[in-house]
Amino acid sequence: MSDSSYTPPKVWTWEPGNGGRFANINRPIAGPTHDKPLPVGKHPLQLHSLATPNGVKVTIMLEELLAAGIAGAEYDAWLINIMEGDQFGSGFVEANPNSKIPALMDHSVTPPQRVFESGSILMYLAEKFNAFIPDTPAGRTECFNWLFWQMGSAPILGGGFGHFYAYAPEKFEYPINRYTMEVKRQLDVLDRHLADNTYLCGDTYSIADMAVWPWYGWLVQNKVYEAAEFLEADGYTHVLRWANAIAERPAVKRGVKVNRTWGEPDEQLPERHDASDLD
Repeated sequence: MSDSSYTPPKVWTWEPGNGGRFANINRPIAGPTHDKPLPVGKHPLQLHSLATPNGVKVTIMLEELLAAGIAGAEYDAWLINIMEGDQFGSGFVEANPNSKIPALMDHSVTPPQRVFESGSILMYLAEKFNAFIPDTPAGRTECFNWLFWQMGSAPILGGGFGHFYAYAPEKFEYPINRYTMEVKRQLDVLDRHLADNTYLCGDTYSIADMAVWPWYGWLVQNKVYEAAEFLEADGYTHVLRWANAIAERPAVKRGVKVNRTWGEPDEQLPERHDASDLD
């Protein structure tokens, strides 16, 4: 093992700006840093987000609902620039005390309902509109199995592999090897399951697919961390088949653009307030 040895102190001390891409916004305390109420647009559903994998889950869901003819799913999407600390504004912290995107406010109910954590938002919308969730006990359970699999697995991919492989100020062998091994195991879990299933819940496209695809679909398509070659992603043929099929869905193509501020100009839509904004 080539990493230099580190002996933790008896009491950890925070050193602001301690390196890494997100050092300027990381801190060990919660709560707002400034007063900034959230804007409210014309639709009952108000999304405050950014087009990261977690944010894209929700915009895909909303666009899929609209594509299915569910008019009540119309929404405003407001940009939360996490690199500028928008997530620490007082209004956003009221919507999500954990200060992570995405956060949803549903103004169709009184008082308005806050919904935070991407998995919770997907479940809330699926149950609110009775869509993209199986209607049998066995089907719902399988859907939730994979939804919560993603909630538990993605921190290994993002906070573990993604951080040490792509974002850490220095490359260290031990954490990269440790998290690479686990991410490849996770991809193998998906690949074995998708060998016998069109989608994660069999033949039914669901919120489980919407949750897993922006992380693991983008990973094998080389759209996060630029690590597809390193991970030998082309060997996970069933994951690639599934990822490519979902990427071709019209609602997915629309959803991935919302709250996006990077890439080609036609791939970006920082805010979305009407369906025509995406046309």
